Parts: sequence; C-alpha cells; structure tokens
Amino acid sequence: MAAKDEAMEALKREAVDLENIPIEEVFENLRCSREGLSSEDANRRLEIFGQNKLEEKEESKILKFLGFMWNPLSWVMEAAAIMAIALANGGGRPPDWQDFVGIITLLVINSTISFIEENNAGNAAAALMARLAPKAKVLRDGHWNEEDAAVLVPGDIISIKLGDIIPADARLLEGDPLKIDQSALTGESLPATKGPGDGVYSGSTVKQGEIEALVIATGVHTFFGKAAHLVDSTNQVGHFQKVLTAIGNFCICSIAVGMVIEIIVMYPIQHVIIVRD
Repeated sequence: MAAKDEAMEALKREAVDLENIPIEEVFENLRCSREGLSSEDANRRLEIFGQNKLEEKEESKILKFLGFMWNPLSWVMEAAAIMAIALANGGGRPPDWQDFVGIITLLVINSTISFIEENNAGNAAAALMARLAPKAKVLRDGHWNEEDAAVLVPGDIISIKLGDIIPADARLLEGDPLKIDQSALTGESLPATKGPGDGVYSGSTVKQGEIEALVIATGVHTFFGKAAHLVDSTNQVGHFQKVLTAIGNFCICSIAVGMVIEIIVMYPIQHVIIVRD
C-alpha cells in the first residue's frame, strides 16, 4: 500500500509523462486496469491528488484597485501632489490646486488602466473555468455511474460521447475515433481527430464519436488547469509593471540625488548671504 501511495505521489509531481508513453505503461504507472477503480482506491487517490476542479479566489475589486496606487511610481506622484499643496503656498500665495488635481488625475488614470488589464485577465480565467464539465460517466466498482466530475482521479475509466465536455485529461481506449473541439485550449480552428491511444484535454468538447478513456490528470495538473493558472497568475510581474517599477525607482533615485545636491550647493550660498546681511 505504501509503495502504491509513493507511486501516486510521483505521478502528482509529474515525474512520468503519461501523455506520450504507451497506453499499457500508463495503466502500469497508474496502478489500475480497464475494469476501473474501486471506491476505496478512488477515495485514497482523491486524498492524494485533490478534487478535479480549479480554485476560485474571491478578491475585493476596491482593494485590488487601490493596490495599483501602491508602487514606486505612484509614491512619487502622491508625494508630488502633497508637495503641491503643502509647499506651494509660501508668501501668502494660495495652494497650487491645479497641479494637485492634475497629478491626482494622472494617478487615477494610471491605476485604472492597470486595473482594467488585470481584470480582463481574471475574466479570461473565469471563462476558461466555466468550460469545466460538471458531471462525468465513470466506471467504479465494476458499474457505470454518473458522478460529479470533481471526484475523478487519475486511473478512472470514463465514457465520453457526442456533446460531452471532457472532464479531465485522458488517454483514449478502444472505440470509435472522436472529433474534438479544443480551440479554446490550443487555438486550432478545426476539430481534431483522436483515436485509441491519443490524449485529450479537459475542457474540450466532443463533436463526433463515442469512446472510453483513462484519466491521467485532474484539477490543476491538467493542461486546462495549467493554462488557467498562467492566465490568472498574480505572482508573476508583467512587462508593463516592470517598466513602471523601473521608471518609479529611477524617479525616486533622481529626486533623492537632486535634493542632496541642492542641499550641498544651496547651503553654503544661503550661509554666505546670511553672514553678509
């Protein structure tokens, strides 16, 4: 049992390329057969691989928008806006409201553009997730049953037919060739023809045929899950953000250096003027 669980953990780490090796080796690596899994084995695998679904993160739109006002470039603009009010009213002159309003307007426009780009990426990820199949016909304990697609695990035998959305990455077994619409994942304009031994992706739609298939990947480990993760990733910094950060850092350094130079140059001059007076 321990050896079997270790083999499942290795598959979870994607140490074996189940998509390209011969189908009999896939059965061997997944420790399963064409008769499907038992309920006990399926539950144990579910604990290892997790549910066959993608996590949906709830995030406040307001906090997300305000987050785009917290970066080096925004800091410079915010400091300039404060200085326009606090330091521009010497000698009895009124505060410089025009500069203040102009700077704040630019800050809001910049944050709005970044927010819209990020939100569009999130909508694209949500659109991908909406293509996931809610149900699947699976062979468990020697019987065909309709189960929630979320409980599928690698090693399950499923049946797919015309009109079905494929619920997990799988290798096709014996049966009629399929025509698969996987344009949302691969960009192919025409349905792809798949026969026994070929791999199919979660989220693809069956346009013709009926066949059994062996599940090889579920959830975030599917081609679909990896694509959705890349689209919805918040840990990776985009090129636009890198450019803005570089500009902001340059501005901050330039302002700091300019202030130091001004103090060094102006202090002796002011000192001489005071002494003469």
